[in-house]
Amino acid sequence: MSFTSWRGIVGCIHPTLRPGSTEEVVRLLPEGVGVLSVHNDIRRGSVSEFHAVMKGYEEKVAMLAEQKCDIIHPSGAPPFMVQGLKGEADLVRSWEEKYKVPIFTSGQNQITALKALGAKSIIGATYFPGDLNKTFAKYFEDAGIEVKAMEGIDVEFDKAQELSGERVYAFIKKLFLRNGGADAIYMLGSGWRTLHIIKLLEQDLERPVVHPQPSRVWEMMRRLHIREPKQGFGVLLETMPPLPA
Repeated sequence: MSFTSWRGIVGCIHPTLRPGSTEEVVRLLPEGVGVLSVHNDIRRGSVSEFHAVMKGYEEKVAMLAEQKCDIIHPSGAPPFMVQGLKGEADLVRSWEEKYKVPIFTSGQNQITALKALGAKSIIGATYFPGDLNKTFAKYFEDAGIEVKAMEGIDVEFDKAQELSGERVYAFIKKLFLRNGGADAIYMLGSGWRTLHIIKLLEQDLERPVVHPQPSRVWEMMRRLHIREPKQGFGVLLETMPPLPA
């Protein structure tokens, strides 16, 4: 263990070579947590690509397990959500048994976060087209969460990081009001750079926001037995609720 990783080491597997996600995770994690990041190379955001990349994910799980990570987080919700809730759970369980390291995906993390917040229904926003959003909605519905809407903003997959937070805020606000609200707002995808709108959405719509970055950081800390609240990025990191049983 290096001196800088005295509270634990997290292995992160990113779905694309898009910058931004790693930096945000490192900035949100507290001092003393080490991060090892590796990347897959998803480019089109298609279902066939999501299925094909599973081999790359497992290769990187093995690599990070060899480096003695305390937990491994294969991020990127869509590649695992298209496996279905049960298919994803079976896959993760097999990796944990094989590599002897606790593992959680983005989708599993986001379900856990919603349960920790007591949310039974969501309004979901993504940067993916129609049919994929139906797949994402079914994933949450299979987990017992009502999806009142799951819609994608119109943007090319490799341009999501260029969307302004203000445009995403306006899209989510209209979607929320048009569909009569929900217990929580859900934002799918680590591609967009939208940390700065989380508190605005929570303030204006009076509902918690489950955003990929704070949500995964919350679970990383909880799994490492760290409770260090952080202000300004939503109620989940501010209150640090325990992991649901």
